[in-house]
Amino acid sequence: MPKLTKSYVRGASEVPLIEETIGVHFDKVVERWPTNEALVVRHQGVRWTYRELQRQVDEFAAGLIALGLEPGDRIGIWSPNNAEWVVTQFAAAKAGLILVNINPAYRLTELEYALNKVRCKALITAACFKSSDYLGMMRELAPELQHSSGLDLDARRLPGLRAVICIDALGTDGSKSGKELPFSKLPSLAGPEHSEKLRQLGTMLRCDEPINIQFTSGTTGFPKGATLTHRNVLNNGFFVGEAMRLTAVDRVCIPVPLYHCFGMVLGNLACLTHGATMVYPAESFAPLAVLETVAVERCTALHGVPTMFLAELDQPEFAQFDLTSLRTGIMAGSPCPIELMKRVNREMHMDQITICYGMTETSPVSFQSATDDPIERRVSTVGRIHPHVEVKVIDDEGQIVPPGTTGELLTRGYSVMSGYWDDPELTAEVLDQSGWMHTGDLATIDEEGYCKIVGRLKDMVIRGGENIYPREIEEFLYRHPQILDVQVFGVPDERFGEELCAWIRLREAGTLTAAEVRTFCREQIAHYKIPRHIKFVESFPMTVTGKIQKYLMREQMIVELGLTQAETA
Repeated sequence: MPKLTKSYVRGASEVPLIEETIGVHFDKVVERWPTNEALVVRHQGVRWTYRELQRQVDEFAAGLIALGLEPGDRIGIWSPNNAEWVVTQFAAAKAGLILVNINPAYRLTELEYALNKVRCKALITAACFKSSDYLGMMRELAPELQHSSGLDLDARRLPGLRAVICIDALGTDGSKSGKELPFSKLPSLAGPEHSEKLRQLGTMLRCDEPINIQFTSGTTGFPKGATLTHRNVLNNGFFVGEAMRLTAVDRVCIPVPLYHCFGMVLGNLACLTHGATMVYPAESFAPLAVLETVAVERCTALHGVPTMFLAELDQPEFAQFDLTSLRTGIMAGSPCPIELMKRVNREMHMDQITICYGMTETSPVSFQSATDDPIERRVSTVGRIHPHVEVKVIDDEGQIVPPGTTGELLTRGYSVMSGYWDDPELTAEVLDQSGWMHTGDLATIDEEGYCKIVGRLKDMVIRGGENIYPREIEEFLYRHPQILDVQVFGVPDERFGEELCAWIRLREAGTLTAAEVRTFCREQIAHYKIPRHIKFVESFPMTVTGKIQKYLMREQMIVELGLTQAETA
């Protein structure tokens, strides 16, 4: 490959894009590998072949049609990892419904906003998860549930929602589900006419139609619904799997959340497109469950963010597990320290692990390291360009910069979202008329095409792989009657990469404590968005023109918290 003369790369490939819907491709995979194990869910005792998974998917999809859902309707899923999530993912695609991924950590305020923003017509929810009583929250938002059945919910606060489908039978208080439809009973609603309609939809749906909405935190204070098509996510999953050299004999351990592209695309769709096995160790990340699952199921690949791999390696029982079946996987979400990569290679036998970079708006992966890239490349860069994708790095005037020069990273190609749902103005801010997605990330591309992410144009915080925009947290905290002003920013953290810090100015006579601020947040926003460090101040550092200087706050907090040089590097 000749050396680059400018920071522009295009992923040439002789392998064509998949121009099919997820449903059509799913059925072709089943015909090719009907007896291959498709899904293993350890915590549920599920073990299905591709043919068995197809039966589950088709029966549930027919049930969704029997409910009266039509192609283009939005259907939310609010649940940790389980077999029902997978069934819903593929059933929604086959029925032409747009699956709306709702973060399991969401609380009342976020849930209400998400459901109303895209006007979800139905919601599939777990009864509970950890400290979250999902049914309790739904009944608080929609007390009208007790008077509804089927697709006739009429809730004042959720005007678009018509049905709630419950995966489990019990809430955290042991209460049985009320008028919520049981997930397991939905297929029984379908008759031959609904199965026939499902079959007809297979020939009618188009691959460039929306199939998924994923919420990303927004600088405006509200999450944005990145809208992705069959073509977006199916192809990205396929080429991610190609980079890992997946085959039908591979078994991928997926401890990352399915509501995120990491689990849904890099996990599920990478497996589907290669006839490989999806293996879920637990509802959510649990390092011991991951180690046990890899050993017992003889997994060949493992996904995770760096903090997950670190937690697995540091388990006291680590040496008890035989991980020799592993060879590859994906580490993404935040930079990987070289010592961690060496340990993963040596102690977990993952000498072909790959690094990925992307964003939800690009389905998500644009760059990925190769299985045979030197370890130094895998820790210092995010690899090279994906097939059928274009990337350029530009300066403030929009000109492509020379190799090795820092600028903003722009992406174009099949993977770019169709836009933010019902937000044309926000879409136009990031997606220009030539189809370039402005990522907001600062990057360099060297002469050999390797990309390095060096910073962010804005002040997004990445905590343990979760992207958090401080403005969203600030907007929420402004609701507290004692808070006059607030500034939220990230500070270095050894475990999570970054943690949130809030500087708060109180109104006169305010007596708020840090514990009270956290309590105010706890039932309304996700746990990872709650500031760990809270400081009450009289004023904020500003420029002479009145612009807040968050970098000075960050520097002061680094000193006050006694962070080491290694943590702030």
